[in-house]
Parts: sequence; structure tokens; C-alpha cells
Amino acid sequence: MNTKKKLTLYVAGQTPKSLAAISNLKRICEAHLPGAYEIEVIDLRQNPKLAREHDIVAIPTLVRELPVPLRKIIGDLSDEEKVLVNLRLQDE
Repeated sequence: MNTKKKLTLYVAGQTPKSLAAISNLKRICEAHLPGAYEIEVIDLRQNPKLAREHDIVAIPTLVRELPVPLRKIIGDLSDEEKVLVNLRLQDE
């Protein structure tokens, strides 16, 4: 099924780990989901209450919002295979 993936990446400012996660996510999506994804980056330093509301316990955290069910992965997303498998980005 080719439904558009909605991905939300929670970061904390412009740290090297946050910047790496943003860069890695964009690279993975362009390589495996061209034109079939939407990325939203949320900086929890600007709105820390969102961490509690969305059950974010570590940063960076990537959340696949759509398609459901919701899936999460924590880290800088440098392991492309881990991201693809854990979020099932290619399967659904």
C-alpha cells in the first residue's frame, strides 16, 4: 500500500545529534520514499510541554504518525536499516 508517511522528529535545539538526525531522516526518505512522505521537526526547547503530551522520553525521537499504528525510534537515525525496519517505512 502506498499511503503517504507522516513523520515527526522531536529534537532539542541545534545540537550535533539533532542536526544529524534531521539530515539522516531526509536522506533516508529521499532514497526510499521519494514524494511519499511528510516530515515535521519539533524543537522541544521551544515547546517543552509537547514532550509530555506526546510521550517523548528521549531525543531525538522519530515518530511515524501515519499510517497507523504509531511507531517510534530513538537516536540520530544513522543506521538506515534500523530506521526502515523499526518504522516499517517500506512495508506499509
